Amino acid sequence: MTFDGLIFDFDGVLIESEALGNAHLADYLNGIGHPVSREEAMARFMGLSGRSFVDAIESHIGQPLGEDFHAARRIEDARVMAAGIDAVAGAVAFVRSLPDDLPKAIASSSSTTWIARHLDHIGLRDAFGDHLYSGKEHVTRGKPAPDLYLHAAEAIGVDIRRTAILEDSIVGATGAVASGAFVIGFCGGSHCSPDHAERLRALGVRAIASDFAEVARLLA
Repeated sequence: MTFDGLIFDFDGVLIESEALGNAHLADYLNGIGHPVSREEAMARFMGLSGRSFVDAIESHIGQPLGEDFHAARRIEDARVMAAGIDAVAGAVAFVRSLPDDLPKAIASSSSTTWIARHLDHIGLRDAFGDHLYSGKEHVTRGKPAPDLYLHAAEAIGVDIRRTAILEDSIVGATGAVASGAFVIGFCGGSHCSPDHAERLRALGVRAIASDFAEVARLLA
């Protein structure tokens, strides 16, 4: 199949933020007496944002999170916003290899401020123009609903059924599959466990890529 457009998740697909974020979360939860490994944090919370993210953590630990949690997250976010987060291996070269006229967008649970900052850091800000879409800002229902992907496809002028989506998280892949797009489960980030591809396939993801070379072959 020839695809008319390409939509990227951001965290864990273009930048190596998932390992950092979930390490910080696991360390915090361990510190308040709720033991969780970094791998378990990723399995349970990766891809969520905003209220859904907080609700999932509170459900897991069986109590409300205090203001110290939100303060700790703000401090960590400020630190990585200042430092920048590096690209996933092969991401920059892959995006630069795409035809200039191929409609493409980012559809992320993160804010557009976060996306733009780290695109600047890895040198890809110009590749996406204004097509940065956030589940916090552009739709009422974020991932795992399909709404953000449908919004992004409409914004770049393509039929979602003729669009490929790169997703790494269980939450994001759930929404991507529900959108009707061709979903490539991306397992090239450092956070992906050995069974990650199997978990994505169980959701109905039709293709798996362990790196961007495989993504390129799937899209060729």
